[in-house]
Amino acid sequence: MEIDSKRKYSVQLSFEEIRLPPFEDILILGKKSPQGKLGLYRSFELLVPNEFEVFEIDHSAVEAVFINKRLLKKVDKDKIIVLLNERVFPYASENEILKVDLRLKVFYETIEGEF
Repeated sequence: MEIDSKRKYSVQLSFEEIRLPPFEDILILGKKSPQGKLGLYRSFELLVPNEFEVFEIDHSAVEAVFINKRLLKKVDKDKIIVLLNERVFPYASENEILKVDLRLKVFYETIEGEF
């Protein structure tokens, strides 16, 4: 039996830029996550100093929430936490970290007067 000495290869290559940390808006930390709140906070302070604020959460599965400060300039943190509690926390488990993308658009209906 003769082995075919001509080999063919097919290669697919792709790449994209990543940002550190690998999330932009909100990170939800489960109570039994392998990474602790303090360790994550220190990591973020090294990677992107003064960009995220951390809030402890009273929930059965969630220990803390990291929120980008640029969001906090537009929306009160309590409103964000209520939204997360209603829409995201029910799906969170104790041993995971969830990345949440929150896109915010501000609309004004009518602006009267001289511009």
